[in-house]
Amino acid sequence: MLYIKKRSGFGKTRLVMSTFALLLLAGGVYLAMLVAAPVVGPLTVMKPIDVKALPKPVLDKNRVIIPKIGVNIAYDTGTVSLNRGAEWRYPDRGNPEKGGNFILAAHRFSIQPTPALTIEKSPFYNIDKLGVGDKIVVDYNGKRYGYAVQEIKSVPPTAIEIENPSDTAKLTLYSCSLDGADADRVVLISKPLGLVALDDSTDSHTQ
Repeated sequence: MLYIKKRSGFGKTRLVMSTFALLLLAGGVYLAMLVAAPVVGPLTVMKPIDVKALPKPVLDKNRVIIPKIGVNIAYDTGTVSLNRGAEWRYPDRGNPEKGGNFILAAHRFSIQPTPALTIEKSPFYNIDKLGVGDKIVVDYNGKRYGYAVQEIKSVPPTAIEIENPSDTAKLTLYSCSLDGADADRVVLISKPLGLVALDDSTDSHTQ
């Protein structure tokens, strides 16, 4: 009786190809989750913030809070601060206490190994959801200051004038567009509202 020898190599090849295809599919799905993380973030961790429920500001922990889009991040000088929150650019040109042009910049979108990290490293992803009149809160040197968005615009990366010194007190908040670092910048100019109430003795200007 004749026997047909089975081509075992073919079965192994098909198994390897199937496994590779599954890995590609899983990788694609995971990549899609990373890209979509900041989109679904507002439904999970990036929920609107109640300013009244915030802990009191700490002297050596400056933060910027954007209640509408659930942003509550640290800010500091130097580009390394972008990895932890926002960068305070040109501190000599302005701050909440003395006025001038107080400039903060943060990443719009930075893909990371996990969805949670992608959300954390993309704090200004939803900056386009803000409108004129929306509030921004800044903790600075143990005090809390309020701002209201006054102007929203898109400028090219070469528009360095947004960081110019100013005799008028303002907060300049900006980030890249979703088209990348070489694309336009989304810029929000906000006017100061004064100190935010931390107890019954101070009027609140952010409600």
